[in-house]
Amino acid sequence: MVHDTSARSIPPASEASTATRRGFLKTAGVAASATIASPYVITSKALGDATTPPASDRIVMGGIGIGNMGSGDQNAFLGRADVQYVAVCDVRKKWRDDGKGRVDGKYANTDCAAYVDFRELLARDDIDAVHIATPDHWHAIMTIAACRAGKDVYLQKPETLTLREGPLMVAAARRYGRVVSGGSQRVLEDYKEIVNPCWAGELGTIKSVDVSVGGPSQPCYLPAQETPTDIDWDLWLGPAPWEPYNSGRCDGNYGTGGNSWRSYIDYSGGSLTDWGAHHFGGTIFATDLRELQPLNVTYHPASSDGKEAAYVSVAYPNGVELHHNRPQQLRPKDPLVGGRGAIQIFGDGQRRAAKPVPVYKGTGGIYGDFIECVKTRERPFRDIELAVNTMSGPHMIGIAYRLQRSLNWDVAAQQFTGDEEANRLCDRARREPWIL
Repeated sequence: MVHDTSARSIPPASEASTATRRGFLKTAGVAASATIASPYVITSKALGDATTPPASDRIVMGGIGIGNMGSGDQNAFLGRADVQYVAVCDVRKKWRDDGKGRVDGKYANTDCAAYVDFRELLARDDIDAVHIATPDHWHAIMTIAACRAGKDVYLQKPETLTLREGPLMVAAARRYGRVVSGGSQRVLEDYKEIVNPCWAGELGTIKSVDVSVGGPSQPCYLPAQETPTDIDWDLWLGPAPWEPYNSGRCDGNYGTGGNSWRSYIDYSGGSLTDWGAHHFGGTIFATDLRELQPLNVTYHPASSDGKEAAYVSVAYPNGVELHHNRPQQLRPKDPLVGGRGAIQIFGDGQRRAAKPVPVYKGTGGIYGDFIECVKTRERPFRDIELAVNTMSGPHMIGIAYRLQRSLNWDVAAQQFTGDEEANRLCDRARREPWIL
């Protein structure tokens, strides 16, 4: 059983900032009392119109991490009539200013608040939900803090950086009754040509799937550079080990071959978890493995003649095997029953009973699914527990590559059986005060 320790794991914002908030509220209360005799004007936007719901029916949102994918998420939520967007947070001034500018431009005012410290945003009682698109090493800490603060969460993939984080995030979501959705739109939208025939039973019983995607992240040895004045470098690092600033260390570009945080082990699982969240996500959804975790991880060493590279396989309780980068010459000749690019599916080809494909709720894709579930309190399409299960396979594969050996996973205990070295890799040390 996972014990949620989130109530004591995330340090509060500074006393000075807390005092500032309290002073603002006190001042606001005095101002309200002084003007109570004045007429109260309700704007047409507050009441709603043909295209905009009344304020009482809108979900009040803020965003944490507004660069790159965060700006895309922001635009998606900002474009919804049933969302009122009120705050942005980023440790970089450029992203903060850009994010605030988009909101103010949308509403033709200057009301959007901008924060450096995510705890300031989460302390606001008027915010219902947040979207988070920070580097991966922040995902668990921020999600748990948001749940504890009573916020629903739309979280960019990959939802976890380590195996240990997943159960803690699920426990926080359940304990505080929050809607937490993973953010890989590709799982349902990009892989329909394999999802639909799998669920329709057209491919028969699935035996194995080959997933081709890059490998794990690597250590970073970039030299120190002068830290710019427009970034809070200590807060960017957060729970990660302290390292000197280098623009390539924290660049948010989508590459995983170096000079991006996605490339380095302190902040990401590399292409294996970054693009893997899409490719494994689509595979696991198509083959209906979302509620399962692997039982066995098999490391296949490179051939002695160098013709075949090492690869890793994971086996699920129902017998389905997923292979990461299995050499083409080692794959079955047939029956190849389906596939799309990086995903190749092998099955018996004997038609079986169809099942209805799970779909998004509401309207507007995965973003609309999240907003609809915030309203109804249903679990979203990519509920955090399903996302955690999905990412468990890539994390285990990464550990097997690192240790160059096979492993057995105890799902109930959430640890590897009889392998302390592997179990130490289920999590990372975190820099104080960022403790889970």
